[in-house]
Amino acid sequence: MSHAEDHEGTRRDFLYYATAGAGAVTVGAAVWPLVNQMNPSADVRALASIRVDVSGVGTGSQLTVKWLGKPVFIRRRTEEEIAAAREVELSDLPDQSAENANIAAGSEAVDANRTLDEAGEWLVMMGVCTHLGCVPLGNAGDFGGWFCPCHGSHYDTAGRIRRGPAPSNLPVPTAEFVDETTIKLG
Repeated sequence: MSHAEDHEGTRRDFLYYATAGAGAVTVGAAVWPLVNQMNPSADVRALASIRVDVSGVGTGSQLTVKWLGKPVFIRRRTEEEIAAAREVELSDLPDQSAENANIAAGSEAVDANRTLDEAGEWLVMMGVCTHLGCVPLGNAGDFGGWFCPCHGSHYDTAGRIRRGPAPSNLPVPTAEFVDETTIKLG
């Protein structure tokens, strides 16, 4: 083997590696925008967590806020509503799961597992009927909670399904009090 042939092989190897490297960079530059467009947009990331001032919510009233494009019901319940929700037997509920993102999955749907505070005064739920996605009306229905007029689902004062085609309780999103008058969703 002569010196020229050895030199030629090295040059050929360099061209192969340079071409492969340039091709890899080109493919990466072409694929990156396709992958990056699947990330959430800035407006969605900004709304992943919101704070809601509940200082103006009186006992027995409800505030509806929009979070992640869906309504969220924040209700300050009366003593009567709390008592009515706590008297319900678990066996009377079609869905016996708490549907609460703040506690362990599979927890029972007793009233204490659905509320935001220990006293049971604050109830925070997604305001979307679990049947077909309608928005239930508050202070309505046969159980004094929410009623979805579209297909007749009745929810009690703890947001649990009691009658109608809805398959599950209104879900409780991740929420917490950050101070006495502010609830953080998300």
